[in-house]
Amino acid sequence: MKHQINLNKYNLRTDLMIEQITKNIKSKTKIINDIKVKTIILKKNNELNKKEGKYITIEFNDITDINNSKNITKVFITELKKLLKYDKYLIIGLGNINSTPDSLGPKVVDNIIITSHIASITKLDEGFSNVSCFIPNVIGNTGIKTTKLIKNLVDIVKPNCLIIIDSLVSKDIKRINKTIEINNVGIKPGSGVGSNYEELSFNTLNIPVIAIGVPTVLYINTIIFNLTNKIPKNTNNFMVTPTDIDFEIKKLSEILSNGLNSVLHPKLKIK
Repeated sequence: MKHQINLNKYNLRTDLMIEQITKNIKSKTKIINDIKVKTIILKKNNELNKKEGKYITIEFNDITDINNSKNITKVFITELKKLLKYDKYLIIGLGNINSTPDSLGPKVVDNIIITSHIASITKLDEGFSNVSCFIPNVIGNTGIKTTKLIKNLVDIVKPNCLIIIDSLVSKDIKRINKTIEINNVGIKPGSGVGSNYEELSFNTLNIPVIAIGVPTVLYINTIIFNLTNKIPKNTNNFMVTPTDIDFEIKKLSEILSNGLNSVLHPKLKIK
């Protein structure tokens, strides 16, 4: 019998559900133009001790080719439509715009088509949703907990649905910038870096919460463990990200913002 190693205490973290599931948890997989889509539905009291709900993972190989990028966007739109059935949204871009691997959320929000200011004075045309956006920044720059800002903002805006965009942590270098995870259970900001913030979910906000994330970093301890199968000792657990992260974040933010705009405002023709 092999000895089971508890990787959690060694900071070999992952935010991705696909990297946590066991063979006992059922999933469905489909492949579209070499893009793999895996859907996992967790029930209550599951063995992972995770929140029940739907987790959709989109895996792809290349975003540098324009045709691949378009195909990924189409798949993202198809999966997102299954979860976005509301008419008033608040979109939050988590992260730090000054740190490229953590800038995905703010960059996506920068390209979202906002309509709430129009909806406040006149009825929106059919095919447009009421959309507000906000970038809360990080506590190191504001001194205010992100969860507190968002909870207060939800009370003010009163959306029917909250959408949160964030950068994630993976434990597989092959998934960095090549995976999109969508779930309808919410998110715990900063969990990938060990921050103990309150979760943002239906339980805490009383509205549906859709979380969309892309893994942009992994810990160096994870790389060492994958190469040696040994837990490194006395090692500074730095984060690692690809050298072309600037370009990849730009492409990924375009895919997510174009996809969101297409679903939220179907009357528009997004390039």
